[in-house]
Amino acid sequence: VNRRYRLREPERFREARRAGKSWTNPLLVLCVLPNGLNQCRFGFSVSRRLGNAVRRNRVRRRLREIIRLHMAAMGPGWDVVMIARPPASQADFITLETACLALLRRASLLS
Repeated sequence: VNRRYRLREPERFREARRAGKSWTNPLLVLCVLPNGLNQCRFGFSVSRRLGNAVRRNRVRRRLREIIRLHMAAMGPGWDVVMIARPPASQADFITLETACLALLRRASLLS
């Protein structure tokens, strides 16, 4: 995901968690909040419960790549926070992609 589409401020992460709408599946939690901009911004939260830094970074990279591949099909104007659950560190790319796209469709972000 290009840097300008990244969600970086901790306050915005907290706001998306608190005030946004969320959807879950066994691998991921998706939190969505309107941002009033003409683009979507994405943030990824991968806690230490998933494993060591190598595993956490692998999950983060995979999630970023999934979003990059499918960003063109998403509508603008949302802050999206994806929180990885512990089973995500064991999942392969295709499984993670399927789970991620299912959540985005449930949130009506993906056509």
